[in-house]
Amino acid sequence: MLLTPADERMLAGEEGPAIRAALELLVRYGELMGAERLIDTDNVCGANLFGPRHARVLGTTDPAALFSRFSLDLDETVDVPPFRAHSCQLIGPRDRDRWDLQGVAPVDAAAMDDSERYLVDKGVDLLSTCTPYQVGNVPRFGEHCAWMESSAVVYINSVLGARTNTEGRESSAASMLTGRTPYCGYHLDGHRRATHLVEVRHPVVTTEDWNVLGYWVGEQVQEAVPVLTGPGLTHGAGAPTPVQLKQFGAAAASSGDVEMYHLPGVTPEARTVEQALAGREPDAVSVFDAAAHAGTVASLSRTATDREVDFVMIGCPHASLEQVREVAELLEGRHLADSTTLWVFTPRTLRAMAERSGYVETIEKAGARVLSDTCPAIGQFLPPGTRVFATDSAKQAHYLPAITGVQGWFGSVRTCVTAALEGRWQDA
Repeated sequence: MLLTPADERMLAGEEGPAIRAALELLVRYGELMGAERLIDTDNVCGANLFGPRHARVLGTTDPAALFSRFSLDLDETVDVPPFRAHSCQLIGPRDRDRWDLQGVAPVDAAAMDDSERYLVDKGVDLLSTCTPYQVGNVPRFGEHCAWMESSAVVYINSVLGARTNTEGRESSAASMLTGRTPYCGYHLDGHRRATHLVEVRHPVVTTEDWNVLGYWVGEQVQEAVPVLTGPGLTHGAGAPTPVQLKQFGAAAASSGDVEMYHLPGVTPEARTVEQALAGREPDAVSVFDAAAHAGTVASLSRTATDREVDFVMIGCPHASLEQVREVAELLEGRHLADSTTLWVFTPRTLRAMAERSGYVETIEKAGARVLSDTCPAIGQFLPPGTRVFATDSAKQAHYLPAITGVQGWFGSVRTCVTAALEGRWQDA
């Protein structure tokens, strides 16, 4: 790998052991990825807030020790200087205010407070969400970033035209410290062109539809780059909203490993299918029709057999203000079934806006709760006694049954809220 004089100085340890470890990590990673060099980045989103699972493994709650071990892959604890790149903490293991609802022990909550203070001292913005682009971190077109979180990566690559690979905890932490990232993958023009054509022949109108389409596309193309085409898909009533693009990308990154897609007329890097394909023939053509839609809907609820619903989860990726408002409108003047819990997850900044707008009060009067900073899959928590849950998120329907062993129903926000009100899943 070609290194600059500044890279060489970092690698030689002239800026301290933490910087040296970070640069060594990036060089190893870059060589495995076939990168010829490193490039500058000033926009890094990682996950370096450590919870009780990490502390138990290491036998300590010391934030410096946890960061050295899990973020820098070091056996010894080193002094870590302030981060060089603009850095954000992604979604974490607990809600900072409502950790008791998650069953977090007070001693663990205190240790996570220490971990947060450690990150703040290094210059990290505690956005604590899987959707940083909803709360102020909106990369510019063409900007080289180093982000974790699959749903955020596919969003900024595709919808915003920024450039990032799906980073890990270690590589993102190394980029925070050095302001460098390997020049490979989706940082390169050639990797961003479409390889697969998806013809959408079934109407895709609602947010539920975009979840379903995304999940199906991910299954079809896996880690490839799809370009989508179809009547009404990119203009008029069929044009997707930012929320729908958020849900679509998250679903595609769950069933497959989609990090980028093209929707000509909506996403910025290709105005036509031909431009997205860079004038080449697609490697494969897939058709999303009524049968594909129906099969995917059934697949998303494949783990569910019991219709008595214990828990409803809305907000994966974290809900927008519009989504929180929708839940509030559906719950206005009503109350949840005694047997069912409803939790809505949204970024902390948006929760504050929802509180000011009265949405949180309406939701919580109905017996539900609005949480931030985490989600059941990341935090690995559920209301006690949960056997069956329902969600409006294809991503959560994909992951939560596998992580926690519960049954999962997938449907629209309205269908999910109805399940929370009635305590039972009813097909739409």
